[in-house]
Amino acid sequence: MSDLATLEKTILEQIAAAGDEAALEAVRVASLGKKGSISALLATLGKMSPDERKTQGAAINLAKDKVTEALAARRDVLKSAALEARLASETIDVTLPLRDAPAETGRIHPLSQVWDELTTIFADMGFSVAEGPDIETDDYNFTKLNFPEGHPAREMHDTFFFNPKDDGSRMLLRTHTSPVQVRTMLSQQPPIRVICPGRTYRIDSDATHTPQFHQVEGLVIDKESHLGHLKWILHEFCKAFFEVDHINMRFRPSFFPFTEPSLEVDIQCRRDKGEIRFGEGEDWLEILGCGMVHPNVLRACGIDPDVYQGFAWGMGIDRIAMLKYGMSDLRQLFDSDVRWLSHYGFRPHDVPTLAGGLSS
Repeated sequence: MSDLATLEKTILEQIAAAGDEAALEAVRVASLGKKGSISALLATLGKMSPDERKTQGAAINLAKDKVTEALAARRDVLKSAALEARLASETIDVTLPLRDAPAETGRIHPLSQVWDELTTIFADMGFSVAEGPDIETDDYNFTKLNFPEGHPAREMHDTFFFNPKDDGSRMLLRTHTSPVQVRTMLSQQPPIRVICPGRTYRIDSDATHTPQFHQVEGLVIDKESHLGHLKWILHEFCKAFFEVDHINMRFRPSFFPFTEPSLEVDIQCRRDKGEIRFGEGEDWLEILGCGMVHPNVLRACGIDPDVYQGFAWGMGIDRIAMLKYGMSDLRQLFDSDVRWLSHYGFRPHDVPTLAGGLSS
């Protein structure tokens, strides 16, 4: 039995030396498993005489009990140590401030905000929103809008053209949202009252121009519309958008292929310490172009200019966003800088309304 005592001592030392539950399980299997050392001794009892079986069986079972108890005790110690290590590694500092909820940290991009603002304003005037594809035909983007052959806008250095098709025609990235006006006039009968916000593309890039930018255009077609109506709409829009009680506007003669007469619109402002304030001051700032829809455009869209007339206008969404919210560089709108967005962005639940305030 001295061999049994030596085996028992060895197993107990291995149990005490086990550093984790995996090592302890290996000791259990080696001693008490089907092929374990103590299990092997128990298997020999069947070949012994009754007297030997009685004596040695009691000794082997006693060793087995001691090993089992030692395994259970060591397992408890290891579990307790593992729990303490986990608690130490997962400590929570309850003195730290709570993290803001996602709805508080997320921000609405200023362009999305301004898009919603102007949609709200024009919807209150009875306008609906019309949309069209970014990839357009030369016919819708230029020809039906009274752009003559050889016009600079049709050149490769001004417009993103796709490779020519087999018939020689070329698709292009629209240079304005005016093709949406064309599509609307071709698909609807007057009276028409729509705004056309969307992405546009031109080969230009600097602090105030980007190759991809956003525009909103408006179109009114009926039998009695005139420049007085146009001036009132633009005046009311500027007051509502810049959130001022009064704003002076100046209309200057200009030229656009798709309108006749054509006008540039300036609004009263005051420049002071790098800021621009509207509705006060002695300065003027050009903000948009407009005019009466050219009869050639009406004819190209299947509308009789002797019966119907109308007006249209267009402005850059990015530009008016910069003016209203004090952004100095147009390119910042497209840099995807989270720090910039955190400063200029809007909280998700601040939905613009005319009653509650557009930018409150």
